[in-house]
Amino acid sequence: MSSLRAQLSALEGRVRHAYQDHLGYWTIGVGRLIDERKGGGLRGNEIDFLLDNDIAEKTAQVLDRLPWAARLDEVRMAVLVGMAFQMGINGLMGFTRTLAAIRDGHYAHAAGRMLDSLWAKQTPGRAKKMARQIETGQWQ
Repeated sequence: MSSLRAQLSALEGRVRHAYQDHLGYWTIGVGRLIDERKGGGLRGNEIDFLLDNDIAEKTAQVLDRLPWAARLDEVRMAVLVGMAFQMGINGLMGFTRTLAAIRDGHYAHAAGRMLDSLWAKQTPGRAKKMARQIETGQWQ
């Protein structure tokens, strides 16, 4: 199988981003058709694989930049990982007062800070859900 993998990689190329093939169809990786117009796309297990990798990466970034977050319960930690997922770790790190309030266990204050942000104006449904999750410690 490794010979077939090598051959297909050489013939198709290995591309780390979506691109249009010579016929104009969206493709990724080693000639993987993802263009819906031609029936392409990802299978559920592939979506889960990508998501699991992204969650692991964002969790590691959060713990690297905010070591105190390891003391958070799963529900509140999920908010930090979710925010890093949405806006990148640097975007999350811009919430300095919110993060300080979370670190200090002032969850209601942190929730208020979250809702008083440009992020909350841009994605109000998500922000309300995540702020409530920080405040209550319960999945929303």
